Amino acid sequence: MAAPLRTVAAPAGDPLAEAIALTRRLKLPHIRRTLPDLVPTAKAQRWDPAEVVRVLLAEEAAGRDRANLATRRKRASFPAGKTFGDWDGTASPIPRSTQDALKALEWVTRRENLCVCGPSGTGKSHFCEALGQAAVEAGLAVAWFTIEDLGALVRRHR
Repeated sequence: MAAPLRTVAAPAGDPLAEAIALTRRLKLPHIRRTLPDLVPTAKAQRWDPAEVVRVLLAEEAAGRDRANLATRRKRASFPAGKTFGDWDGTASPIPRSTQDALKALEWVTRRENLCVCGPSGTGKSHFCEALGQAAVEAGLAVAWFTIEDLGALVRRHR
């Protein structure tokens, strides 16, 4: 015999209020935020119930992806938030083909190291931070250290 379905009590048996209470209980914040606007639209346009479920689940997945990206960015501790969007590859002494190869991040998946050296003001930090931002957007975990912080970390763990 199947167990009876468990419901969450909602005031006056309002299905929307009950659904919102369930999203809170199930920790579905992105669906909870979308639900009040989506239900009237779905009713007015006579959406198929499967389409409503699909849209809600897609919104939850997209919201979680955005939250995970923000968390990875915060954990990386980037100093300035520089990306390739504001990078001028033509002004860099790094050859364009090398820049493109590094942007593809294949070297990261092969677990290769990267050392960028050059005189002050040539864009080393900007390029490295932009690489880190691209890695974060690709779903990778990144940690940003200054050489002083890295040295202190190594000394602390000896």
